[in-house]
Amino acid sequence: MPLTLDDYKIAAKRLHCDTAAIRAVDAVESAGSGFLADGRVKILFEGHKFSRLTNRMHDTSAPDISYPKWDRSKYAKGATPELRSQGEWTRLQQASALNKRAALMSASWGRFQIMGFNFTQCGFLTVEDFVTAMKSGEAAQLDAFCEYIALTGLDDELREHRWPEFARRYNGADYAVNKYDIKLAKAWAQFAI
Repeated sequence: MPLTLDDYKIAAKRLHCDTAAIRAVDAVESAGSGFLADGRVKILFEGHKFSRLTNRMHDTSAPDISYPKWDRSKYAKGATPELRSQGEWTRLQQASALNKRAALMSASWGRFQIMGFNFTQCGFLTVEDFVTAMKSGEAAQLDAFCEYIALTGLDDELREHRWPEFARRYNGADYAVNKYDIKLAKAWAQFAI
């Protein structure tokens, strides 16, 4: 079931921020949907994370899914975001054949694109439990986002709309390459009206 405005309001109250801030992250991360048309959860597989989590064991034998540095050119290709995300599932399956746990931890999941390796900061005991929850519905994806934001101390950045700091901590040091902070600010301005 898709998220409703009431779901965002409850989450905003939980994080002591405005609803627009949460909706901005949602819009930028997933374009407003946690699932593909075929019912699979939206993911993005990060080969540089897989490389790190497997001690670079597969960098030579599987260079399209395991590489030492972030490389946008490795992402799945496709004419639409839907097709690209479907291709990411193929990459995840290839990595899972090599090391399933590391593969699950190397993908970002759902509406808020939370990395699997953050499962404990989302309140889960295992990455498998986290993935099961992400597959269960958008309400679980929003709940995981709230847990993550609260447990990592990102609620102040979200509440105060400090988008560069939020982007750096949420998406990593290379956030500016994709203008993530600028996209968040623009999305927030649209929802704050």
